[in-house]
Amino acid sequence: MLGAVEQGRSFGCSLLVTGPESLLAERAVADFVERALAERPDAAVNRLEAANLDAGALAEATGGSLFASASIVVLNDLASLPEQLNDQLLAQAGNPGPDLALAIVHGGGVKGKGLLDRLKKLRPELVDCQSLKPWNLPQFVNAEVRRAKGRADTAACEAMVDAVGTDLRALAAAVRQLLDDSAERTITEAAVRRYFGGRAEVTGFAVADDTMAGNGEGALGKLRWALATGVAPVQVTSALSSSLRGLGKYLDGRDLRLSDPDLAKLAGVPPWKLKDLSRLSRDWKPGGVAQAIQAVAVADAQIKGAASDPGFALEQAVLKVISYRGRR
Repeated sequence: MLGAVEQGRSFGCSLLVTGPESLLAERAVADFVERALAERPDAAVNRLEAANLDAGALAEATGGSLFASASIVVLNDLASLPEQLNDQLLAQAGNPGPDLALAIVHGGGVKGKGLLDRLKKLRPELVDCQSLKPWNLPQFVNAEVRRAKGRADTAACEAMVDAVGTDLRALAAAVRQLLDDSAERTITEAAVRRYFGGRAEVTGFAVADDTMAGNGEGALGKLRWALATGVAPVQVTSALSSSLRGLGKYLDGRDLRLSDPDLAKLAGVPPWKLKDLSRLSRDWKPGGVAQAIQAVAVADAQIKGAASDPGFALEQAVLKVISYRGRR
């Protein structure tokens, strides 16, 4: 399950939430707090930032208050906890006592890993909130729909990812928006295309799609419109790089007799993108892809400061990428 906390008691327990996907982490903490309040409605909820703590503040937060005998403590950004508080926190996490429900959040990365490993040895309730792979995003959308008591088929979930992108918060918001606009609380592929079609036209990936297909007029038109409506130049080079890398990996792996799910994982794309890559592969060779990736890398450096006109640099990159179609 995507970051879900198992049902059980909260007081006398510690929850450790790890990983960079903040939406899933926030939900894990919210579920823990809700569960704790159901057990002890009179409990005080304290949300702490690790970087701002000292020994006294930590002891006060975890020790109850004059107005509530029970405490629910959420400690955010474990990586920034002052080192001198490590042993104090470990003692609290290892033995919270019957009046404390303790949730600790670590956002991933190597900072604070030593303390994190020591906490894991205490065997707290653990929720790992890693970033989702592209091929898992339609499942996330489907889970969001079910969470909101709506309905959507596989095609609609895939269309949502295609139109909105990979950001989980944006996907979750899009699901809520479409369900709220549907009297039957049902999301269809047609509804996704209708609602997000205009927005998709100004994304970097729309520019990349036309570029990869060799549609220079369409790519340049969408590029100019995207820049005029506030799309950051780096989003365009990022989309071009992603599309080219995916195609390059597909070209390397298509003769390995892999299943579609395995080939999609190798290429780093959702399975439904394989059809697009197969179509593109008729016009692209590995050498041309490699040259195109180099051209995009040059443009990326230019828009980050090496050129005075990012728009012109992007237009030249689009035209160069198109020129490499069919080259060996």
